[in-house]
Amino acid sequence: MTDESNRSAPFAAGSVSIRLYPHNELDATSLLAEICAQGAMALDGGFDGVMTSEHHGGVGGYLPNPLQVAGFILEDSPNGWAAPCPLLLPLRPTAMVAEEVAWLDARHPGRVGLGVGSGAMALDFESMGLDVANAATMFKAELPRIVDMLRGADLHGLDADRAFQRVAQHPIPVLSAAVSVTASKRAARCGAGLILEGMSPVEHLARLCQEFDQAGGSGSKVVIRRVWLGRPLTELIEKQRGFYASAGNASARTMGSDQTVTSSDGREMAEILASIVSDCGADAINLRIHLPGIPAEAVREQIAGLCSDVVPHLRARLSDRTVS
Repeated sequence: MTDESNRSAPFAAGSVSIRLYPHNELDATSLLAEICAQGAMALDGGFDGVMTSEHHGGVGGYLPNPLQVAGFILEDSPNGWAAPCPLLLPLRPTAMVAEEVAWLDARHPGRVGLGVGSGAMALDFESMGLDVANAATMFKAELPRIVDMLRGADLHGLDADRAFQRVAQHPIPVLSAAVSVTASKRAARCGAGLILEGMSPVEHLARLCQEFDQAGGSGSKVVIRRVWLGRPLTELIEKQRGFYASAGNASARTMGSDQTVTSSDGREMAEILASIVSDCGADAINLRIHLPGIPAEAVREQIAGLCSDVVPHLRARLSDRTVS
């Protein structure tokens, strides 16, 4: 493993991460091999971190086990960090989530973050014997606790756990998915940062960041943008936006026109993305490539192009902003 001090902390200001998705055209074994290979390629190529996110039943190109897959990715590369982000917190006992995240960080010190969301897709909850109608209430109750536990507090008898003893000295950062002012303020009050979805316009995200700051938020604010080097994949993008709208995704209520950033020039793309981070009042950015229907070979080509032509310029721009 590389020296922990030489790596960007999860969600750190100025960081550039990527979110990876499974290729459902592959069988399960090949799917995991591919996403891990893409993760190693991204981390070894210059991305600060990798995020994995959650839905169940193989829908929309998502994973049911983002924390487990984050662990697989970390095992395959000594570089950078990984985070399930967002993991659907109401689907699992909060203490169990905290235990698993803390122990993963014990295995990969300083390389683990966590992002959480409430979820809104009926299948995710029905398949687990839960009612989606309770998701928001459960999330509001459990968000402060997961943040506290990953700081070694509010442990309810788990104080002797060695991993929790470690996070008391080395807290694990938590982001909360936010598409509303209320959600932004809630995250600020409990000490979480923000993961800002990728379909809303800059003006909406800027308001969320402003409200977060005014409420005393101190965690990182990470904005998401879908990117593509070359000709935009308009048909696949619209198909995915339709999936979000039909699935009851909370971000579908705020999405305006397509926010995908496309360019054949890496420097130009870096300039655009850096401006988005600045205009939002965010601290860091997470890039997305994958759409259902894009073959694995094309995603690998995009990762390689982003690593060589975009990430270095983008990180330099973000670094200049954080220094100033």
